[in-house]
Amino acid sequence: MDTVRAGNKGYSAEMLVVTFNHVKKTVHDGSKIKILLSFGQHGRELITSELALSLLYILTEKRKIAGVDLSSFEKILEHLVIKVVPIENFNGRKRVEAGEICDRRNGRGVDLNRNWSVDWGKKEKDYNPFEEDPGTAPFSEPEAQIMQELSKSFKPHIWVNVHSGMEALFMPYDHKNTTPDGAPSHLMRSVLENVNHRNFQDSCLVGSGGGAVGYLAHGTTTDYLYDIAKVPMPFTFEIYGDEKASTDDCFKMFNPVDKITFDRVINKWCMAFLILFEEGLRTLPDDQVVSQGALDNWVPMGGEILERNMDQKSGGENGKLEGLDLGMQELKTYFRLFMLSTFLLMFMFCSRISKNRSRDSDEQSTA
Repeated sequence: MDTVRAGNKGYSAEMLVVTFNHVKKTVHDGSKIKILLSFGQHGRELITSELALSLLYILTEKRKIAGVDLSSFEKILEHLVIKVVPIENFNGRKRVEAGEICDRRNGRGVDLNRNWSVDWGKKEKDYNPFEEDPGTAPFSEPEAQIMQELSKSFKPHIWVNVHSGMEALFMPYDHKNTTPDGAPSHLMRSVLENVNHRNFQDSCLVGSGGGAVGYLAHGTTTDYLYDIAKVPMPFTFEIYGDEKASTDDCFKMFNPVDKITFDRVINKWCMAFLILFEEGLRTLPDDQVVSQGALDNWVPMGGEILERNMDQKSGGENGKLEGLDLGMQELKTYFRLFMLSTFLLMFMFCSRISKNRSRDSDEQSTA
């Protein structure tokens, strides 16, 4: 578990990142599917973080889901590395717990799902500044900076941004009423349709966020991850919504209020993630599953690791490997500079010899 902090202009954010690597010593990480799951991006959607906690319990303690035997998923987990961010918007969560039940923004009033760079800042006719403030610039918010850096360093094959407000399985795009072209788009849709059929009996909405949700959203996480970060399968899952709830009752709109519904939502969506893991492992082309560097060592842009709960031996080995990697990078840089300077010196030397020979030839001709 890494606790990570970043900040700017007097505002700071803290985030917990949990890494689950089932059989670290027997399966090479380069052959594994890397999955990044983010929960709690909007403060009022508390159920999403409850789902994160339950999913981590299932992965680490092998808890059953409503009596379902999970032994068949054990083999699948051996081929995955999963990073989980249980609460992306911790400052926004604190505002909600303090009584601002309808607030979805971060600690300084910015919607973190409008703070990414793809189509950033565009406002629709129904734009609500309280709900959708995109910030002063793309990645102006420390929370978005941490998540962007995590996407760069971890390079996931599958990313899921988990929300509540309805039940849906979304793929790009959010900022336009269409899905991407080509085979990758067909693979994404196939995975979502299989999850929908196997776990929800085809009851969830499936498609692009911009086409299915009823409005366009600009500067979202999912669109950046697909267009810029080139994540093969970035999704948005909407896990719960009460359409009958009053618009004045934000808690009930976005969160179950009784234990039976709560348990049903948690069990159903934990199972959906396990099926997603299986579908992703089966569907992703082999050429997209390649080694992309260390999985455990990363520091967010402008931030620092505050706490790393690892045993001493493992931490020492990671430190040595990181130091070796940095040393090799420096050696490569020095070697390139050496080769460049050598080439320039040889060029100057050869040019001087050529000029001298030309001068001697002219003098002999004159004589």
